[in-house]
Amino acid sequence: MMTNLFSMFDPSTNILNLSLNWFSSILGLLLIPYLFWLIPNRFSFLWNKILLTLHKEFKTLLGTTGHLGSTFIFISLFSMIVFNNFMGLFPYIFTSTSHMTMTLALALPLWLSFMIYGWINHTTHMFAHLVPQGTPSVLMPFMVCIETISNFIRPGTLAVRLAANMIAGHLLLTLLGSTGPSMNLLFVNILIIVQIALLTLESAVAIIQSYVFAVLSTLYSSEVN
Repeated sequence: MMTNLFSMFDPSTNILNLSLNWFSSILGLLLIPYLFWLIPNRFSFLWNKILLTLHKEFKTLLGTTGHLGSTFIFISLFSMIVFNNFMGLFPYIFTSTSHMTMTLALALPLWLSFMIYGWINHTTHMFAHLVPQGTPSVLMPFMVCIETISNFIRPGTLAVRLAANMIAGHLLLTLLGSTGPSMNLLFVNILIIVQIALLTLESAVAIIQSYVFAVLSTLYSSEVN
């Protein structure tokens, strides 16, 4: 029985003191050999079409200055996040992307690597980004401070956005589901319809948040070139 509403995000399932919650993040490795069949099935064709569309999208965002193959890291990032988001929609499976330990571990190294690469190889370009074009001379010191702060909070906003969206939907589903035993038959039927609608919405959120995370990471990467 849950002690509170947030205990469903508590990584407490273990065998011999080994946490089993994070195993849901690596279950996708079992599907990889499935994609290497000689004759692909419909799911393989669909997934390849999605990846090709993402590759074109990220290539456009990176522009002509992007390095060859640089879109693959963002496609892999999207694939990993969307898989973990969908795994969390199944019953009794731990949602790893609802924890800051997971989301910040994805966002912080990416942002830090972009910053280190940009300041070492394109120092003048990075300084120019701190002052938007057409800023009056009086406002320049303030704009530098604002741009610097907004730059530093980027990994935090990426991590919090993903984790908060995953937590919010799951909490709403759990909160509504826990009221079921105290309802009569009519309200239970309405509750089931509402839960199915919310589950559909959460499926869309799982895809959208993965796409937003990958696109913003791509945009941050394109700024340092």
